[in-house]
Amino acid sequence: QVQLVESGGGLVQAGGSLRLSCAASGFIFGPNTMGWYRQAPGKQREMVAGVTSGSTKYADSVKGRFTISRDNTKNTMYLQMNSLKPEDTAVYYCAAGATIKRAMGVPVWSRESDTWGQGTQVTVSS
Repeated sequence: QVQLVESGGGLVQAGGSLRLSCAASGFIFGPNTMGWYRQAPGKQREMVAGVTSGSTKYADSVKGRFTISRDNTKNTMYLQMNSLKPEDTAVYYCAAGATIKRAMGVPVWSRESDTWGQGTQVTVSS
């Protein structure tokens, strides 16, 4: 059973930093393409950052402040978030599968599904 488990969320003041982690298990290979999404109250889920072989992608709102990385030896992906703003407050989700692959311009297998983590709350106070 494939599974993604996030950790590292919490409450931080504006200007502070947090590092989110996403541990992947149950995947036979990879996953090679992964990413972070977030959803604020009353808003649609949006992609924050993605990583695939040799490339990364960021939402304009987080460029220069957030950094996505991965440690393949630990099957873990990270999101380092610096200079946090109150508008970064949201539930952050780790993702693998069709949706993030399309966002990253990576070919999607027929009938490929998505795998999502349970989410971790990030709250930035002003």
